[in-house]
Amino acid sequence: MYGLLILAALSSLGCKKYLDYKPQGALSSQSDLATPEAVDGLATAAYAGIANDWWDAPITSNWEWGSIRSDDAFKGGGDIGDQGQLDRYEQFYLVSPDNNGFGDFGFPGAWIRAYAAVSRCNEALRALDKLTDAQFPKRTTRIAEMHFLRGHMYFLLKMLFRSVPWVDETATNDDILKIDNTLSNDSLWLKIEGDFQAAISNLPEKQPGEPGRANQLSAKAYLAKALLYHAYTQDANYNVTGIDQAKMQQVVTLLNDVINSTNYKLNTDFAYNFLDGHDNGPESVFAIQYSINDGTAIGGRLSMSTSLNYFAGAPQYGCCAFHVPSQNMVNAFKTDANGLPEFDHFNDPGTEMKDSIDFWKNGVDPRIDHTIGIAGHPYKYDAAIPYDHSWERLSGVYGGFGTMKELQLASCACFKKLGPFYGTSVNMDVIRYDDVLLMQAEAYIQLDNPNAALPLINEIRTRAAAISPLVKRLDGSNPSNYRIDVYKPGVNVPVWDKATAFKALQWERRLEFAMEGYRFFDLVRWGIADVTMNNYFAVEKVRHPFLVNAQFTKGKHEYFPIPQEQIVFTNGLYTQNKGY
Repeated sequence: MYGLLILAALSSLGCKKYLDYKPQGALSSQSDLATPEAVDGLATAAYAGIANDWWDAPITSNWEWGSIRSDDAFKGGGDIGDQGQLDRYEQFYLVSPDNNGFGDFGFPGAWIRAYAAVSRCNEALRALDKLTDAQFPKRTTRIAEMHFLRGHMYFLLKMLFRSVPWVDETATNDDILKIDNTLSNDSLWLKIEGDFQAAISNLPEKQPGEPGRANQLSAKAYLAKALLYHAYTQDANYNVTGIDQAKMQQVVTLLNDVINSTNYKLNTDFAYNFLDGHDNGPESVFAIQYSINDGTAIGGRLSMSTSLNYFAGAPQYGCCAFHVPSQNMVNAFKTDANGLPEFDHFNDPGTEMKDSIDFWKNGVDPRIDHTIGIAGHPYKYDAAIPYDHSWERLSGVYGGFGTMKELQLASCACFKKLGPFYGTSVNMDVIRYDDVLLMQAEAYIQLDNPNAALPLINEIRTRAAAISPLVKRLDGSNPSNYRIDVYKPGVNVPVWDKATAFKALQWERRLEFAMEGYRFFDLVRWGIADVTMNNYFAVEKVRHPFLVNAQFTKGKHEYFPIPQEQIVFTNGLYTQNKGY
């Protein structure tokens, strides 16, 4: 995938450093860009750009933005002040445009890193525009890929900041200095959707031998995702004011194309989504590609965005125990006598699942043992390595569980230690087929067709109910009392109307994507972030007093502030987000 890497250096234009990309290294002048090989290298560098990441301000994993800012997880770490910016984010406490003195750690760094990736796409598009199809037969395809990658980065920026400057390949340096962030919400969505539509128009359905490249179906899935978010109309105070039925119908049409292509399907085992050896498998619609020891960088093109989340006392690790599942998240896996979620009483005080016996006294969804490290349960599909409380750094503050999906065992050939941190070569999925199915189900529900959503949700639950042999103990027994069933209207659920279906959909998304960074953005899309988070804080801060200052302010905390350094560098060109 990364045959030719061109390193991007940031220029000295203050905040515009992330917009004025200049390729350096192998290519030293514009004349070097005259060959198709060099221009193709720029396109490859754009793929590298979306993967250039570190734990301090990740743009690949959303654990800092969508998980610890939700009811899924705590920050974790050595103490409350360890990476203190994350403590502010998870409590929504005194989050400020200047990042409370934490510099580019956190959301200001994500802004810079994301726009650096946008700049690589723009530079590649400018270079591709100077060639002809006769000179470079793959030119049109590469142009489409650059639109896809740029759309991907702007989608992330939109989720984090809502109002961001749109800079494309047509902007000159002088233009860039005049571009503000006042595009309307609809206009910015249309720009992002336009990038994905441009990709759809010129990408092949498959790119044989190059699974890391975008294709037409991955572009359709991503356009559907953008339209799904856009369909929940927001006013200036971030209230959801309606559902755009036409956009929801577009979501259905696009995802039908993806589903009916039969190019993708669910993995037979949920575990395969989180293990080495299954990259670019049947469930992966688009993934960021990584490698190890291939000479492209120190240790290879490693995924480093979740480096902090390994455990302090675990065998062969040593640091740092961030991203800890909340008690609310653990309890959410409870199931009732019918094998369905305990929608209304899962989190009642006094019914918490903490000790090993609690996971037998209650019925639980099997996905819990793919997601959460529980004392005595096999860790990361190795029955010989049971999760142990001694691995935790501050269990008295952050509780007695561990994250699991994003981590790999130290014995994995994919694993590498770099200084005090850890990286892996396992790909980072951006869109999986399970997400395709649940986005389709959501669109059907909002189009008043819950019956069409039922088999899609049940397909996900059927896979979850197929107990993976990888989660079993050494003696072959299950570590938890697994109890799960599909939804059967008139049997285990009285009616399957729109309200019931939507509640089921919301729970299915939480359980399927638990600890993966989806949750906060789902809550904002549905317009329920304030109610959900403040209800969560009311109970969780009693269990964990470190959350004493936690409070979500509606009409403010749905988005991060525009970084103050960017406003200063642009001499006030950018408008600050509401409430900051």
